[in-house]
Amino acid sequence: MAINLDANLIFMRECHPLLKLAPQGGRVVVIGSKNVLAPGPGAAAYSASKAALNQLVRVAALEWGNDNIRINSIHPNAVFDTGLWTEEVLTARASHYKLTVEEYKTNNVLKVEITSRDVAELAAEMCGPLFAKTTAAGVPIDGGNDRVI
Repeated sequence: MAINLDANLIFMRECHPLLKLAPQGGRVVVIGSKNVLAPGPGAAAYSASKAALNQLVRVAALEWGNDNIRINSIHPNAVFDTGLWTEEVLTARASHYKLTVEEYKTNNVLKVEITSRDVAELAAEMCGPLFAKTTAAGVPIDGGNDRVI
């Protein structure tokens, strides 16, 4: 909760006065998780903290709309090119599901790997004109999760 919820709450609270000054409106993109919509066993604390963060985004959208600030969230699934996913962890998780590492990395409807660059590009796009009239949205970036579709 301290990392996924409290840190975001504090950061948002501190940034709010500055976001109100943005000439074309403030923009915030929060990194959520596919676990908000499709939690898995063994991840109760993580899933609960990301679900609470998603609710925080929705409340902020209600409260910040009059200040011309839009806030949205992205819900990635398993971004493997980060420090969290060591070869050991990745191999163990793939083995748990009886998949090769490559099959595990692309275990989604589109059979694609989601990278940190993919997440960053979507976050940047959500700050641009395409999403200029969107707030409180939660956008998945997961290659299609059959537990959510």
